[in-house]
Amino acid sequence: MGTVVKDEHIFRSHHPPVPVPDLTLPDFVLHNAELYCDRVAFVEAVTGKSFTYGEVVRDTRRFSKALRSLGLRKGHVVIVLLPNIAEYAIIALGVMASGGVFSGANPALHASEIRKLVEAADAKLVVTNESNYEKVKDLGLPIIVLGEELIKGTVHWDELLEAGARASIDSTGEEVNQDDLCALPFSSGTTGISKGVMLTHKNLVANLCSTLCTVPPEAIGKVTTLGLIPFFHIYGIAGICCATLRNKGKVVVMNRFELRTFLNALITQEVMFAPIVPPIILALVKNPIVDEFDLQKLKLEAIMTAAAPLAPEILSAFEKKFPGIQVQEAYGLTEHSCITLTHGHGITKKNSVGMILPNLELKFIDPDNGRSLPRNTPGELCVRSQCIMKGYYKNDEETSRAIDEEGWLHTGDIGYIDDDGDVFIVDRIKELIKYKGFQVAPAELEAILLTHSSIDDAAIVPLPDEEAGEIPAACVVLNPGAIETEEDIIEYVASNVAGYKKVRVVRFVDAIPKSPSGKILRRLLREELLEHINGAKKGDANGNRLLS
Repeated sequence: MGTVVKDEHIFRSHHPPVPVPDLTLPDFVLHNAELYCDRVAFVEAVTGKSFTYGEVVRDTRRFSKALRSLGLRKGHVVIVLLPNIAEYAIIALGVMASGGVFSGANPALHASEIRKLVEAADAKLVVTNESNYEKVKDLGLPIIVLGEELIKGTVHWDELLEAGARASIDSTGEEVNQDDLCALPFSSGTTGISKGVMLTHKNLVANLCSTLCTVPPEAIGKVTTLGLIPFFHIYGIAGICCATLRNKGKVVVMNRFELRTFLNALITQEVMFAPIVPPIILALVKNPIVDEFDLQKLKLEAIMTAAAPLAPEILSAFEKKFPGIQVQEAYGLTEHSCITLTHGHGITKKNSVGMILPNLELKFIDPDNGRSLPRNTPGELCVRSQCIMKGYYKNDEETSRAIDEEGWLHTGDIGYIDDDGDVFIVDRIKELIKYKGFQVAPAELEAILLTHSSIDDAAIVPLPDEEAGEIPAACVVLNPGAIETEEDIIEYVASNVAGYKKVRVVRFVDAIPKSPSGKILRRLLREELLEHINGAKKGDANGNRLLS
């Protein structure tokens, strides 16, 4: 991390420190659940399928025992390839309670991408459903399948829970401790290809203790939260499922966004808190479908956006159309166990991503010399707390780049803190593209492009997009004699990646500009590409195709 410089500017929370109990994550979030055993914990917005707190506790224990009886041992990774369903948190918590490590995967991933994740995580088991079974059937691992159909050679979820109910108390003698790993989400971190983020029970419990400290006692057991953000994402499983379970609220589960279904769920389920991404806020502001609904029936008190920056114009338009609904912006990282900055239940300052939570330390450093900076001076945001990951799985080099010798996590994001303690994110060092809140790593797409026999060189850059936030665009150098079109290149990438990762703009160029050290000069490429597109709109239609 370069020369160690004495830190003169370290910022802490306005709130007093909060205690972190010595509990595993399942024990922490299900504490006192018996007092709410008949209350609904999860309900699917479309099907109406639901689980009470009593059923969540029962099935979590059953699944945990069944996993042990299947041979799962402490530290074994279980890949969960599922959309948002009512059982999702039960599966994740059951894995953790058994001593296993939950690793959620995006069901939109291509089979080849899932294989890479399974191999990278050294996974021992897969949990999926009927519609995703084809993607995992050839992995050579035991597979647990949810659904009505019995698939030969797999373990059926319902039968497994029944077996868990009959199983004797676990006799392996492997006690699960707070310092054990419990989750292995995948993140691109501050650079390129995705890496397994090693999170312990303590990391996640500590994050929830900090995040939930401002929840008033009268809100316990009374808040209905929308569960639309994917549960395989750290915010979905920790920030929505686990936070709601801890506060004994209800999660309204949705597995995909469709505007009418979304609005109907908000109204009929009386959702009070909705974590969503900027493209949904844009739809609420602009789509005429919204006018079909009686917005007076909304019980919504607040929305939160954390996956991508929210444009000030969209924020203003939302506040005008939905007066009285608080808009909270937050900031979080998988490497920090989820939420890092938020306003909680306080008054928000426009475009601020929040204030420092208790038990956290922040500093902003000059990226060139590592010196910590005073208030109102932009620098790289660094955080230090009990929430910081153990490291990247089997990747000491990237771990040492992310966490320095003094325990500071370097986020790769540029921001500052003002005189009131509000934090603002203004730029990012890291090169991730945020497409509708999903992370797209340029390095991954470039690696795929370079496997094409007609491509000599390639670079991926983000382009601004009103609906998606950013879209991946490719600048491609074809070898002499190549006959591929832009559409051919787009289709080639699309056949190898999940839908949200596909390249949406291609431009053929003579060369990729690079620094003396070989680093792609993305900013220069992006500026040239934007000039080219603007020129094409004015009549110069050579070069690229804009495809959705």
